[in-house]
Amino acid sequence: MYFDPLYFLFALPPMLLGLWAQFRVKSAFSRYAQVRTRTGISGAQAARKLLDRGGLAGVTIETAHGMLSDHYDPRHKALRLSEQVYNLPSIASVGVAAHEAGHALQDKTGYLPLQLRSIMVPAVSIGSNLGPIIFMVGMFMAGTLGTTLAWAGITLFAATALFALVTLPVEFDASRRAKELLVSQGIVSRAEMEGVNAVLNAAALTYVAAAAQAIMQLVYFLTVMNRRDS
Repeated sequence: MYFDPLYFLFALPPMLLGLWAQFRVKSAFSRYAQVRTRTGISGAQAARKLLDRGGLAGVTIETAHGMLSDHYDPRHKALRLSEQVYNLPSIASVGVAAHEAGHALQDKTGYLPLQLRSIMVPAVSIGSNLGPIIFMVGMFMAGTLGTTLAWAGITLFAATALFALVTLPVEFDASRRAKELLVSQGIVSRAEMEGVNAVLNAAALTYVAAAAQAIMQLVYFLTVMNRRDS
């Protein structure tokens, strides 16, 4: 099973999509990180303005190590921005910072997909790592134990696929909020939105690729089970 050619049929297309998505987001960010905002506002300043405007003065903004390591931590009510995003007054920086501020606004309004994603995190951290292992062990021992263990692995990994699907509306909505607020609050002009759109749309594609990878792997597991039973 480790060398099943069928696996590559399922895994290769989403893998290529993921590589292309990563190339696009890095390319778009690198390009627009060189374009200064008309207002001279940095990513951290943009995020602070949007958070304060949304009644989130209590949300802190911190720096995070690593390129594009930006994220919102709902547990500690903290926006963590990579150093480049935090410090630079660029189109790319304010776009990414506004996107993360969008997650904080989702948290405040009780945006349901974000709540579901947060609830699923513990199960996903287990399922994404143990699910495939349990599935493979279950298939190897199916002759003596039956397929119960293999199905347990599939069930665990299914949580990962579901998590990836739930992530899509969370990320799309955060970008939508960011784009609207950046213009309405005068942080960027409509002309500058071309760069913001390029960066955030490329980032969104990475989540689409992640969802495709998880779903196709799940379909592969189900196909293997179907072949065994037929």
